[in-house]
Amino acid sequence: MRTAMPSSARKAAFALTVSAVLVTTACTGQTSSGADDDASKETTINFWHAWSADSEVEAVKSLVAGFEKAYPNIHVNVVGNMTDDKINQALRGGGDKAPDVISSFTTNSVGRFCSSDALVDLNPFFTKSGIDPDTTFPAAMNEYTQFDGDRCAAPLLGDAYGLYYNKTAFEKAGITSPPRTWSEFEAAAKKLTITQGSTYKQLGFMPNYHGWETTTEHYMGQFSPTYFDESGKSTIATDPAVTEAFTLQKQLVDELGGYRKLEKYRAGLGDEWGPKHPFQTGQVAMQLDGEWRLGMAMDAKPGFEIGVAPLPVPDDQADQYGKGYITGTVAGIAANSTKQNAAWEFLRYITTDTDAVVGFSNAIHNVPSTLAALKSPKLTYDPRFKTFLDIAANPNSTTAPSSVNGGVYLATIQQLGYDYESGKVTDLTTGLADAAEQIDTDIAQAK
Repeated sequence: MRTAMPSSARKAAFALTVSAVLVTTACTGQTSSGADDDASKETTINFWHAWSADSEVEAVKSLVAGFEKAYPNIHVNVVGNMTDDKINQALRGGGDKAPDVISSFTTNSVGRFCSSDALVDLNPFFTKSGIDPDTTFPAAMNEYTQFDGDRCAAPLLGDAYGLYYNKTAFEKAGITSPPRTWSEFEAAAKKLTITQGSTYKQLGFMPNYHGWETTTEHYMGQFSPTYFDESGKSTIATDPAVTEAFTLQKQLVDELGGYRKLEKYRAGLGDEWGPKHPFQTGQVAMQLDGEWRLGMAMDAKPGFEIGVAPLPVPDDQADQYGKGYITGTVAGIAANSTKQNAAWEFLRYITTDTDAVVGFSNAIHNVPSTLAALKSPKLTYDPRFKTFLDIAANPNSTTAPSSVNGGVYLATIQQLGYDYESGKVTDLTTGLADAAEQIDTDIAQAK
């Protein structure tokens, strides 16, 4: 199965630019609905998206063609390869060429889009169409498309994180099944690690936060942290799930040789998006990664059988094994659009029509974003891909909640992760308290 680069990877590619955009607090839209156009009349709407690879562009064209066949009076002008900063500028500027419908790879932007009224609240549109988002979308996707009661976005395919493992290495190590709990994972990582002098012949797992997809938010997704309380204050200093996630990751770093030895090894390994990814070459036996890795790994023709399973969970949450961290692409309607009813027909089609979602998923090879599409017999995929479908449908799967300043709070937590695993911060309790204070300060300033 060939798969395109995931939304999360492209999100990372322009994360610095996005962060700069998200800290801007000026209002980019308007609160009036603007939904007074007649969607039954001949009209043209503008759709801006960020996909750029040839196969992705063709998939978008096919998606749009399906809509235009169902709604022949509504024509869609498509503009691709649009990053969040370009979209944000267009939403502020408006005009005939500005987007009526946008899609973004950055779920972290939802809080800022909603709070600034850049995108309209879709709740009235869903109600008018008789669609219940709570029963239409997977729980985690339903969560990351709204902020503070404002549902200004809808999910448009998603990414689910699981565990890839080298079955050949497992057999040689006498491990008969993928680990389900953290203690099993820790034992497997140590058993699969083969040292060679001052380095490794094979590393069971690369735990460092500078690894490949091993970010603090992806780790903590398995621990189900709260992040914020009802008043919007950071809970990372008081939530035991956060402390446990940091503690167990650091423990694994130390047990596998220590931060510096692991970093030295990592520096000589291949690129995450190239054929020499260390999991694909057999240099790392287990890998935390998203659904896209399966196709990329198979294309690299590794000399071993690839296994796929959910990520392990903390031992005290063993009954929730099967959950994972979820993110993905979101879509919304521009608040300054004068064609919001027509825009809604398009948005509704691409995000809730089962066949449309399934067709797009088959073409892009990301996870479908409705519960119905996840169960559709029309899905085509490698049998191992079903692991990610199950993770997406799992009600215990998690995501990072939206914030008024986007992903700034996640960057603060990630920096603490770097400092703690490297030994720069030795007192985790104080480190978490300082990070929580910084998060609350940043959010207050953004408001």
